Amino acid sequence: MTRLFALLLTLLVSFPALADEAAIRQVMAAKLGLAVEGVQATPMAGVYEVQLRTSSGVHIVYTDAGAEHVILNGKMIDVKTERNLTEERLRKLNAIRFDSLPLDLAIKIRRGDGKRVLAMFADPYCPACKRFEHELAQVNDVTVYVFMIPIIHPELADDSRAIWCSQDRAKAWTDLSLEGRRPSAKPGCSTPLKQIGALADKLGVRATPTLFLADGERIDGGLSAEQLDAALNSAGRSAKRK
Repeated sequence: MTRLFALLLTLLVSFPALADEAAIRQVMAAKLGLAVEGVQATPMAGVYEVQLRTSSGVHIVYTDAGAEHVILNGKMIDVKTERNLTEERLRKLNAIRFDSLPLDLAIKIRRGDGKRVLAMFADPYCPACKRFEHELAQVNDVTVYVFMIPIIHPELADDSRAIWCSQDRAKAWTDLSLEGRRPSAKPGCSTPLKQIGALADKLGVRATPTLFLADGERIDGGLSAEQLDAALNSAGRSAKRK
């Protein structure tokens, strides 16, 4: 479906003013090289159903009469800008108050002037978290609050406990999550992992990494360094206006 999505974006950008079902069918077949099983209007005015056959079967996508937006896998995409409008809206709806987070349960990592803030629910053994850590390492002037939730490999939860028990928690976290170096401290001290687990349940955090920005906006999954830098700046401005 990733390839199909990319092809759809190319297609719809190239043909921004389709007017009817026949035109949609013709262009889909010609440009995608896929069998078009059918094109029909839906009960929703101005919305068309397009049935495309791929090697994995028939898939349905929806488009408007002008083919300016496409709905794929339940998400609305702005074809011109490639913005995921559904995801952006969900970020707003799932926003929290940043100052409501119990930051004393988190590992605090300060880089540069630390003026921008980011809260992150993460697992040091989560592959997506590790990829995001490499992007995060390229971003300066930020204070990161890491809430550890060792859900990927529960049998390795002692490493998260050992990080909390380390003299330098920030370094211990970075050593493991970025470099793969396990902490040398013993996991015998009191840790907040249970409280963090309860907090994650309360906030509906089901996957790692899950990020919360200064304005409380939630992002499920990592970002590139460039995207994160822009998001931090935007959230900072938004938080000041509140």
